[in-house]
Amino acid sequence: MARRVAGPLGLLAGAAAAFAFVAAVDPNEPGHYPACPLLQYTGLYCPGCGGLRSAHAFAHGDLATALGANAMAVAGYVVFAALMLVWLVRAVRGVRFHLTVHPAAWWVFGTAGALFCVIRNLPFGAALAP
Repeated sequence: MARRVAGPLGLLAGAAAAFAFVAAVDPNEPGHYPACPLLQYTGLYCPGCGGLRSAHAFAHGDLATALGANAMAVAGYVVFAALMLVWLVRAVRGVRFHLTVHPAAWWVFGTAGALFCVIRNLPFGAALAP
């Protein structure tokens, strides 16, 4: 059993450590994290802009601020948590976890990310900007 759950528990421990670090070191304070190069050189928000602020707010239980900083990142946290739960339950039951994503789904994810990136940089999409 210990060998079966080592993978999902190890990944969960790594994610928990990353969230704990971001929760402890506030990305809203200057000098702790590097600036986004795309934002710095072009003034445009990439899909990841606001992700650290989102993770910080999420780790502190402030869902509204997390969604305001980067809604796509919050959706990613939820998907990650669901996948980890499924993987862990299957590992405990001794069932192999194999994630297969249909190629069309990759197109949907990519299109959603591109739309998110474009809309958050337009005047009417300012609510999506960090």
